[in-house]
Amino acid sequence: MFPTPIERRSRTAQITYKALVPIVLVLWLLPLIAVALFSVRPSIDFTNGNYWGVPSSFELFTNYSKVFFDSDMPQYLWNSFLITVPTVVGAVALSCMTGFALGIYRFRGNLFIFFMFIAGNFVPFQILMVPVRDLTVNAGLYDTKLGLVLFHVAFQTGFCTLFMRNFIRALPYELIEAARVEGVKEWRIFWFIVLPLMRPAIAALSVLIFTFIWNDYFWAVVLTQGPDAQPVTAGITSFNSQFVAQYNLMSAGSLVAALPPVMMFFLMQRHFIAGLTLGAVK
Repeated sequence: MFPTPIERRSRTAQITYKALVPIVLVLWLLPLIAVALFSVRPSIDFTNGNYWGVPSSFELFTNYSKVFFDSDMPQYLWNSFLITVPTVVGAVALSCMTGFALGIYRFRGNLFIFFMFIAGNFVPFQILMVPVRDLTVNAGLYDTKLGLVLFHVAFQTGFCTLFMRNFIRALPYELIEAARVEGVKEWRIFWFIVLPLMRPAIAALSVLIFTFIWNDYFWAVVLTQGPDAQPVTAGITSFNSQFVAQYNLMSAGSLVAALPPVMMFFLMQRHFIAGLTLGAVK
């Protein structure tokens, strides 16, 4: 049912595996490497057709200084942080409470409520584009960071609840019963017993949601316009129109926009892996 671990394969298979891993890694990173090389080239290299050769000069500081000081990129980045961080906090906090309620309490309709939470994840976003936009317009939240935050929290809470509920159900239920026997109130059970055990799951889920929201482009274009509210993914479009055919500057701006989620993952890598693998083995 499961593939044989590479350590148990033949010597030839192990050598082939070790030889192919760096090749596949280079092929996987090739687009990113190309963008990184483009970001340090002068614009004259693109005019002369020097795409893959040695740069005629290295314009690292020049290109990136133009990205930060001659465009609205800092505003777009700040907007993304103001949208992403509250969304992560709100979605994870709500899912911790809903996951606790659906994972701990056994009552009639538990599964129905659980399915209602996750049902929205199966609806294509394109179908919801018009009603969601009309809702934000009528509520006075169109082209605002608050509107985008509330929308993302509402939609991400379903997936987060699925994640947290399944994680909580894997915890030893005897801990909850022992606390109840001692007369501990339910909110104290959640805060002092369950929540500390959920830290790996919270860390893993925070990294996932941070990446999802930061990289969101569809709803950023549908629900915002202009540099006052647009996150960096939507702002890149305006950025490209500002620096038409200046691929070095567009590459530099794309790398700057991609760095925060990458840094977030590496900072939380240990907790992220622990949260995903906890409970995978006995």
